[in-house]
Amino acid sequence: MSLLLFDVLLCGLLLALALASVLSRQLSHAVILYIAFGLLMALTWARLAAPDLALAEAAIGAGLTGALCFTALARQGKLAASPTLSWQQRCWPALFVLVTLFGLLLLVLQLPAKPGPLPALVMQQLAASGVSHPVTAVLLNFRSWDTLLELLVLLLALLGTLQVAPAPVYQSSWVLSRSWSQLLAPLIIVLAGYLLWAGAHQPGGAFQAGALLAAGAVVLKLNHQLNWLAWRNIWVRFFAIAGLTVFVAAVLTAWLLSGALAEPVWLRWPPELAKYIILLIEIFATLAIAITLTLLVVAEQPATPLSLARQEDDEAADG
Repeated sequence: MSLLLFDVLLCGLLLALALASVLSRQLSHAVILYIAFGLLMALTWARLAAPDLALAEAAIGAGLTGALCFTALARQGKLAASPTLSWQQRCWPALFVLVTLFGLLLLVLQLPAKPGPLPALVMQQLAASGVSHPVTAVLLNFRSWDTLLELLVLLLALLGTLQVAPAPVYQSSWVLSRSWSQLLAPLIIVLAGYLLWAGAHQPGGAFQAGALLAAGAVVLKLNHQLNWLAWRNIWVRFFAIAGLTVFVAAVLTAWLLSGALAEPVWLRWPPELAKYIILLIEIFATLAIAITLTLLVVAEQPATPLSLARQEDDEAADG
């Protein structure tokens, strides 16, 4: 009974935050409410026994997307004084939320009471996938084509952003003190490494690990401590495209290895090599995702008198 009451309260809070976000008079308040909505959505996915989605929602849906919204407001110089929206401008999004919610409820009511055959089929072939976690097996073996396209979409989004968006000049104050930043970096690297390693047998993987690395890199870059993390750096460009490149190379290698078969199989890893192929793909995908998401949020930071002065302060502090 207590869990049912908690779920009802959670659903009510989700609806209230969604409406409050689209009805907010100030854009900065709307972004804060949206981040709170994302965190509650992560809790909702956890209650639905989908921890992979919960991790992705917390890291990407609430964290990076919220940071991206704040960055967009800061670029427009409207973070301090957001424009006031009229009732008409706020009611149309609210109506859209209600219609979408009604449609989702209709879809939920049409879901079959029993699970489909797909989970059982995945579990039957799990031993040959190279991993013991069914979600990772689907994303990087059984349906690896989808993951390959997702990496391609991320890379194209970054390339498009760099072409049309001018490099912003950040004149913000320090995000964190230097001592806190130095503590944050190794902690995030360790946690991201754990998520990457854990993805083979429990919730985690490249997207969660890459999003966590990107969240830390965004904070450090806004704190003028990762000035080398820019598209002009050849190593940044290399690792940004390495995720997709390594994936394609693995696909071609697996296809060539299956050439001895009567019908060569596309995008299916040999069972004896699947574990190592998936690990290789996930390592480079994590780095590519982290770099791509970081540059999508903070983009380039050209050398300005303020950043140069802070860089000199950092070098003096190191000395």
